[in-house]
Amino acid sequence: MKIAMIGTGYVGLVSGACFAEFGTKVICVDKDESKIQRLMRGEIPIYEPGLDELVQRNTAAGRLSFTTSLPAAVSDVDAVFIAVGTPTRRGDGHADLSYVYAAAREIAQNIKGYTVIVTKSTVPVGTGREVERIIRETRPDADFDVTSNPEFLREGSAISDFMRPDRVVIGAETERAREVMRQLYQVLYLIETPILFTSLETSELIKYAANTFLATKITFINEIADLCEQVGADIHDIAKGIGLDGRIGRKFLHAGPGYGGSCFPKDTLALVQTARDSGAPLRIVETVIDINAKRKRSMAERIIAFAGGSVAGKTVAILGLTFKPNTDDMRDAPSLDIVPALLAAGATVKAYDPAGMAEARSLLPEITYCTDAYTAMDGADILTILTEWNEFRSLNLAKVKALMAEPAMIDLRNVYEPEVMDKAGFRYECIGRPFVRKGMRQERTPQPA
Repeated sequence: MKIAMIGTGYVGLVSGACFAEFGTKVICVDKDESKIQRLMRGEIPIYEPGLDELVQRNTAAGRLSFTTSLPAAVSDVDAVFIAVGTPTRRGDGHADLSYVYAAAREIAQNIKGYTVIVTKSTVPVGTGREVERIIRETRPDADFDVTSNPEFLREGSAISDFMRPDRVVIGAETERAREVMRQLYQVLYLIETPILFTSLETSELIKYAANTFLATKITFINEIADLCEQVGADIHDIAKGIGLDGRIGRKFLHAGPGYGGSCFPKDTLALVQTARDSGAPLRIVETVIDINAKRKRSMAERIIAFAGGSVAGKTVAILGLTFKPNTDDMRDAPSLDIVPALLAAGATVKAYDPAGMAEARSLLPEITYCTDAYTAMDGADILTILTEWNEFRSLNLAKVKALMAEPAMIDLRNVYEPEVMDKAGFRYECIGRPFVRKGMRQERTPQPA
């Protein structure tokens, strides 16, 4: 089979490379000529473990190619995937679908013969119907079906998620379209991956419902962590205790500074707007959005309280800037709320991130970027772990203590055990984990009123 992938962003590039690995011939299209030139040279514009080898292998095998010409790409394919961006529309929280609809119009003008048009981008309910209307209006004689095939890729684990998914969701309403999609996912069918066929609207809503539920789960455990700090309970044990319940599950029960990234913030906002417009407001999701925004802002206040109420004239070392490890994605990362607040409070900020500093420099230009974790903490008054990269889990604590002006760490990802840090001589604070010292429970630094 042969497909075209419109858009070489995160979803498009990963999906295209993985389909090529399945044996499908894939041509990826993007209007950004410099990006296409880089891809043709084997340079990957995003950070995703294993993606460079996957792209290089399938390009060399002739199964994966890149072009800026959409007309040439879509004229002789079985399916065209729309994988362009759907950012939050400025001003109202809705998803900006202008790129999706522009792609639909151009696809309509150039397809020849029966073609399945697949929305891979995350789109609100009703988008597939509008794409169908646009194509029909542009080319009344076109022979096509529109389907929905949402992605469920986690940044940092995207290749594994595509190759061994929990499920594949396909919104398709003709047997002809379903058969094309079955053939494309034949490899996964053979390993008994659940493949769920639904209507267009149901498929579109599944994606939003899934991301919103996970965002809610994160927000729930963060609020329970706050309660733990007040009553002396341990959030790690709480998460384990409820996560072992098969009805709840252990994933996304890690307390921290709030969710960010390319999906959860914009998808929760878009779903709330869709629900309001439909007359069925989602009060739980509205509350999740509000709590998460406030939590990210409050983390700077927490660091300042840990510093004794002021960071003026002090140096704060930040380890990790991206919204999660194993990605260079800075979109809606907690660091974008925390670092500016620290700077405004008079702190000097030194930071290190294994993959995100190139992107961070344009967003946070006023901080000092360091070549490694130890350089960042050299001379610092406070060390903050903001993203749980693996290399931050095994720091040489004796070296850290020797480098810092004072051994003080605030761990917003609960990377370390409080008792271990206490024994190593650190003043240490984490999220929702009090600990006992000499028979007395140590309380975290009081928050300002």
